[in-house]
Amino acid sequence: MSPRKSAAEARRTRERIVGRSVAIASVDGLDGLTLGRLAADLEMSKAGVLGHFGTKEALQLAALTEASAIYTRLVWEPAADLPPGLTRLRAVCEHWVDYLETARDVFPGGCLFTTASVEFDARPGPLHDAVRRLQLRWRRVLLTDLTTAVVNGELPADTDPEQLCFELVGLYLGLNQSIQLLADPHAPTRTRRALDRLLTPPPR
Repeated sequence: MSPRKSAAEARRTRERIVGRSVAIASVDGLDGLTLGRLAADLEMSKAGVLGHFGTKEALQLAALTEASAIYTRLVWEPAADLPPGLTRLRAVCEHWVDYLETARDVFPGGCLFTTASVEFDARPGPLHDAVRRLQLRWRRVLLTDLTTAVVNGELPADTDPEQLCFELVGLYLGLNQSIQLLADPHAPTRTRRALDRLLTPPPR
């Protein structure tokens, strides 16, 4: 086998491991990523799984990174080229609802970041820091368009972007819980109604 082919095969194997890790972590949490479970699911040896990452923590961080890339692809990228402000924000929010409602092929247990936030919110270390960093980065994305919407007059002038960002994040945490834990079929519709109320332009 040529070095190039060998490297490509190793990359594909790593991608398989990370992809399966994302699916498991969305259901069982990042601590649910055991070498035995992954090895059995992927028909590999434990050493073969670990050899691509070195440590379980490195595998967990790789799963978080991949989940972030998937989230970006599903929620942000379809709206990224729209005009900044309320237009792009509403599109992002709609894709966010769709992500929580339908992305079961990659996140069978719902939002991995919600699971990881609960799992590591009180546990210091690299995983806590990585989850926190990703959450703060997403809030900055929302805050940018919220601030732009206020400056452009698309939201009332007395709107506090920080407060509204806080409310949006809470709304989607509630949506994930309602879908996953309560199996509420009306949750996406209720979320869209709340969005209409929170993101209403000022009267002309």
